[in-house]
Amino acid sequence: MGHKILLVEDDPCFGSVLKSYLELSDYDVIHCTNGVDGFEAFRKEKFDLCLLDVMMPEMDGFTLGKKIRELDVTVPFVYITAKSMKDDMKLGYEIGADDYIVKPFDSELLIFKIKAILSRCEHEETEVKPKLIELGAYLFNTELRTITKGDEVIKLTPKESRLLELLYYHRDGLLQRDKALNEIWGASDYFTARSMDVYVTNLRKSFKDDPAIKIENVHGSGFRLILEEK
Repeated sequence: MGHKILLVEDDPCFGSVLKSYLELSDYDVIHCTNGVDGFEAFRKEKFDLCLLDVMMPEMDGFTLGKKIRELDVTVPFVYITAKSMKDDMKLGYEIGADDYIVKPFDSELLIFKIKAILSRCEHEETEVKPKLIELGAYLFNTELRTITKGDEVIKLTPKESRLLELLYYHRDGLLQRDKALNEIWGASDYFTARSMDVYVTNLRKSFKDDPAIKIENVHGSGFRLILEEK
């Protein structure tokens, strides 16, 4: 078997069929039928990716996603759910989901998405990066994914850290929105764009005490990181 996947789906029939389909694609799948059991499984074993339903007994998928993020900020997870409201999707991305797939969906497309996410994660793990970057009064540690100023330490999520790196390396020009979305999220669409906007807002809040650091939104094109000399 290849990568290990945690599947948390309360419909035993659908969960069993999806588990079998994933195993045919050479994934090692652990299936849990409620959020509490899913979280216990996550605590006990290491997974390469999690597939989470939203509406479940014991613990819903949004709560489960938050608890997973508290334990591990790097493991990718995808929501697979019948909840198709934009507010639900936005919440899923804000929690830190890598994708949000609405039922019914094409199983083959799900496999493509899983492969893209796992491939991106492996690339991020092997990519050689500079460890320390000076940003105004802050020091950005790309390895620890932290920005520090004196005694203040701000921990970034993997996507926030990667987005900040891309902004830094494109600081003399423009970070194209589609480039950032495809490189970090693996897709460029309405929902991933909304997710990126959340991360940009979070980064702006992190640097709010340093007016020399600005992240400009270039309408319809992308973003610019501006580092003003003092």
